[in-house]
Amino acid sequence: MDGLNASEQREFQGRMEKKQMKEFMTMYSNLVQRCFDDCVNDFTTKSLHAKEEGCVMKCVDKYLKGSERLGQRFQEQNAAMMQSGQLPGR
Repeated sequence: MDGLNASEQREFQGRMEKKQMKEFMTMYSNLVQRCFDDCVNDFTTKSLHAKEEGCVMKCVDKYLKGSERLGQRFQEQNAAMMQSGQLPGR
């Protein structure tokens, strides 16, 4: 970003923020869909039954922990590649 002027840096930052928000919303949407499909079975009432609510809580926890672990592994792999001189995409 050193080669960009102030206006270009603001535009770049804005695009990155939009991209991050889109990725977050996609992850959130996938989480909701997956946990709903896996846990909600009874549509005779407006509220969740205790069993469904517990399932949703476990599903969300597991999904978030998996995403966090995946991110950590990606960072580790990226750091290892940078140390060894291998650049991603080359």
